[in-house]
Amino acid sequence: MTEPLDFLPISGLRLASAATGIRYPGRDDLVLLEMAPGSSCAAVFTRNAFCAAPVRLARAHLAETPPRYLLINSGNANAGTGSSGLQAAEESCRILAEAAACPIEAVLPFSTGVIGEPLPLAPFRRGIPQLLADLNERHWPQAARAIMTTDTRPKLVSRQREIGGQSVRLTGMAKGSGMIQPNMATLLAYLATDAALAPELLQQALQEAIEPSFNSISVDGDTSTNDACVLVATGRSGLSIDDLDTEAGQALRSLLLEVCMELAEAIVRDGEGATKLIPIQVSGARSVEEARQVGFTIAHSPLVKTAMFASDPNWGRILAAVGRSGIPQLQVEGVRIWLGDVLIVEQGGRAASYREELGQAVMNRTDIPVRIELGRGEAEARILTCDLSFDYVKINAEYRS
Repeated sequence: MTEPLDFLPISGLRLASAATGIRYPGRDDLVLLEMAPGSSCAAVFTRNAFCAAPVRLARAHLAETPPRYLLINSGNANAGTGSSGLQAAEESCRILAEAAACPIEAVLPFSTGVIGEPLPLAPFRRGIPQLLADLNERHWPQAARAIMTTDTRPKLVSRQREIGGQSVRLTGMAKGSGMIQPNMATLLAYLATDAALAPELLQQALQEAIEPSFNSISVDGDTSTNDACVLVATGRSGLSIDDLDTEAGQALRSLLLEVCMELAEAIVRDGEGATKLIPIQVSGARSVEEARQVGFTIAHSPLVKTAMFASDPNWGRILAAVGRSGIPQLQVEGVRIWLGDVLIVEQGGRAASYREELGQAVMNRTDIPVRIELGRGEAEARILTCDLSFDYVKINAEYRS
């Protein structure tokens, strides 16, 4: 596995990872992020009604006090575990709080892995002393690898910009490969900047950035019980932003969106068994919500996704998905559909200029753009998805074995 070396540490944020045997023998599966005092933190969580115990606890703790630590385990989701799961999540936070001499509410827990299995606590007792002893600003690559489950590679992105006369950094890591159709963010994502922002501004910036990035991707249409996205601002760069609409605020928003977009694309490219990236651009809609509805209908179609895997220009599957997307009073004669730059549908049927070899040339690519013009308004949206391969079925059929 290639180590992502091109990253920038964030002053005021230290990380560590350890192998504790939660599920994966011989590989790191427990991660700790430590925020320097005075840091701000914002987070967005899954809307799945069966949200995991750590999600419930992290929400509660974040509402009570500024967090000091993020504690993350892979291999066990601690979801669908009832009251005992909540007790286990609380105990994992207590173990860390006692070892680090901080309030239990200053610990935010996160888990990813198999649903419905009890979370073992012995690995936390073994691992937390190791984590506290190994905290380092440069341990992003190890942490990005440790939070993986079915991912084939770690996802780590860094950017640096001159903002307001200061050099500002933003680094983020994410995990996600299957069970990806977030309704808030992605499976797990952690981002940090050395700019200073109040928690409410940080929350606003995060929510704005995830909508066109993590909230606009789908691998398989499944929303996890454990999704969480966290943004930390340590304030160590010397830049303080008190208004997101200022020049400095806009620059930071742009930087955050850039990192989120790159991480979101990395997740889709690493979709379980994925061989193709499929950007879906929907324009000419009456609203952004309408454009997203069409885009996700295409992205979730097993028939479209399997055709993409086979490099089969079976454009009728895309047409059918648009038609069943639930758009009221859709005038099909005004809809146009492209594969790449090849017009395939107009006036309610196959475009007069379309030839099979043109469509085939696009389908043979690794990236297969799909563009739909609805012809009924000015709104647009972009959705990212991937193909559906034999390996997706194999990976998920054997996930617990």
